[in-house]
Amino acid sequence: MSKFHEALDDKLIAFIEAQPMFFIASATAEGRVNVSPKGLDTFRVLGPRLCAYLDLTGSGAETAAHALAGGRATLMFCSFGRDPLILRLFGRARCGRPGGELWREHAGRFDAFPGARQIVVFDVDSVQTACGFGVPLMTLEAQRSTLTDTWVAMGEDGVVEYQRSENRVSIDGLPTGLGEA
Repeated sequence: MSKFHEALDDKLIAFIEAQPMFFIASATAEGRVNVSPKGLDTFRVLGPRLCAYLDLTGSGAETAAHALAGGRATLMFCSFGRDPLILRLFGRARCGRPGGELWREHAGRFDAFPGARQIVVFDVDSVQTACGFGVPLMTLEAQRSTLTDTWVAMGEDGVVEYQRSENRVSIDGLPTGLGEA
């Protein structure tokens, strides 16, 4: 059975901190709904109704475009371990680019990762837990290093050029604010 909560409490924060990955879904009023898996040590709970994650350069930039167009989003955490639980955070995403106010305010909370392109700050409107009984049991073998290895090999200039060529617009043609001079 699902249950809504006003905000994150200590038990739910501990659950988030124990998860090796999460998902962000975002959308505008029109166009595609996007869901992206995220891993590595990039998520932080900043308060009972505020979270953030360090977003690394990737093949798409849907969350950035959707944040500019209103920010409607959902974060989801699933337990793949022995104690089942699904946790959804409903709210709005805002993005802070390197050098900007949100970046300056929150960058110190994260380890440096090659290819870091923005910090996504998430204002939580509501919290929902669900049983998770249908989620499979799985064990984490390891985090992949392929993404960060790619950005190290490309170098900082290569990452900037990739963002300019691949991350300026969403799959629906919306501006992302990324890759701009």
